Amino acid sequence: MNNFFNKLKKAFIYTPSPTPYKFLISENNSPKEESISEPSIVANNISTSLDENLTNLKIRYNALINSDIILREFTLNLNGVSYKSLIVCIDGMVNSELINNFLLKPLMELPDDCSKNFRLNGVKIKKTKKIDLCDYIYNSLVPQNSIKKVSTLDDLISSVNSGNCALLVDTLNSGFIIDVKGYKSREISAPTNEIVVRGSQEAFVENLRTNTSMLRRIINNEKLIIENTTVGKISKTKVAICYLKNIANSDLVNEVKYRVNNLDIDYIISSGQLEQFIQDRNNIAFPQVIATERSDKTSLHLLEGRVVIIVDGSPYALIVPGVFLDFLSSPEDFNLKHQYSNLLKLIRFAATFITLLLPGIYVAISNYHTELLPTELLFTIAASRNTVPFPTIIEILIMEISFELIREAGLRVPSPFGSTIGIIGALVLGESAVSANLVSPILIIIVAITGLSSFTIPDFSLSFAFRIFRFIYIILGYLCGFLGIAIGIFIQLTVMVNLKSFGAPYLVPFAPKNSLKSSFSYFIKPIWSRETRSDFLNTKRPKQESKFSMQWKFWERKY
Repeated sequence: MNNFFNKLKKAFIYTPSPTPYKFLISENNSPKEESISEPSIVANNISTSLDENLTNLKIRYNALINSDIILREFTLNLNGVSYKSLIVCIDGMVNSELINNFLLKPLMELPDDCSKNFRLNGVKIKKTKKIDLCDYIYNSLVPQNSIKKVSTLDDLISSVNSGNCALLVDTLNSGFIIDVKGYKSREISAPTNEIVVRGSQEAFVENLRTNTSMLRRIINNEKLIIENTTVGKISKTKVAICYLKNIANSDLVNEVKYRVNNLDIDYIISSGQLEQFIQDRNNIAFPQVIATERSDKTSLHLLEGRVVIIVDGSPYALIVPGVFLDFLSSPEDFNLKHQYSNLLKLIRFAATFITLLLPGIYVAISNYHTELLPTELLFTIAASRNTVPFPTIIEILIMEISFELIREAGLRVPSPFGSTIGIIGALVLGESAVSANLVSPILIIIVAITGLSSFTIPDFSLSFAFRIFRFIYIILGYLCGFLGIAIGIFIQLTVMVNLKSFGAPYLVPFAPKNSLKSSFSYFIKPIWSRETRSDFLNTKRPKQESKFSMQWKFWERKY
């Protein structure tokens, strides 16, 4: 009997092994943490011996097992002397035609007796005169617009990993980096998540240089600074920090550089990961960094004096600082007349309160404050709940969780079926729940209005935060009624008042109050009245337009 129970216990109860499993062939070997630095046998400086450089590159790139590393050896004949040469590139990341036509062809087809007519910096070189091979290759032999010299293997390998081609020549202790990138990237397309009627229809892509060129084209000013840095000891992901030198606050720029350059991590592959590393407080659900896929919105914030961070491989740009009102604003607001924009902002403001508080208020009124309802409405709600077996809190939690399941399912299924599943799921689920007397019809209306209101929030991250807080307010309304909701609002406002984003108060311009001359507020001013930039940014150039910006209207016409 004891043997039977022991076997039963062994079958259904997990007992961890006292020694961890080792994925090793030999028990004598023990797993060791692989160092990021290379073995000591590999030199970092480029040697004058091409054979030594080739051996080091083969070790660094594991050329015996790596199938896409190209190490092409050839002979360079110059002034009657043959030099062994080598190009290094990664298949699939370079343009083969550029390498063949503008690198290999000029170097390999150079005649042996070319010294009679060749020139170096416009000066004829005689055969008897000794030339500098490095300068001659750099200035005369490689007809490529972007070429630079490096002296270490780390710099050379980093450039090759980013899609460039490296040239090494025997007897030279430096290498040449030639820009011949040719990897495939997504074409510029219309935004998918931040759709506007009147505005740019160009969204960022995964290529860093394409994104920075879009900003250059829109801003069109030489004061736009784009500084490159790398993040991650293994991935070495390129990150661009963009700002306008004559507008952005220097302390803000330095703070962004300090946070980005002081991340001790192995890898980073998206702007969403970088956002979590650099924001002030990660234990707060509210977003503190603006993430956008729109180039026009990014350019507008740059012109206001903010700093933009672009991560290579991510189609979203990060804008700092980000305050609460930024996440309630749509890119469409600045393209429409202020009357239209303010009407939309008013609707959006009301929808924010509905999606955050309406379910909690319904629970509080149903349990504690029924005297606030008109008698006829109270009788209607009571009659609809006569056959419902669950209390209000269980009823509304069931519907809210069901709505979140439908929303998540609509996002995860293939695109052609997403909207269909959302519509059919909501209709069938709601109708079936009412017919089965599991929920009351009034609750279906409450949940539907709350869900529609949540879709009016422009920012995806803020919408997520409100979805979390909505459940908290439902529980507070069930426990303490309006008192619980009031306590929740007080705590939430206290946290928001104390929250800062890169030194900027999160609830500006309300706490602290903004200057009356500042153009930053929830309800926007007419475009001719936005004379100054946001004062919480402390920009170098506070004034952005003249008091009489429409000079055609106020100046006396002279014909």
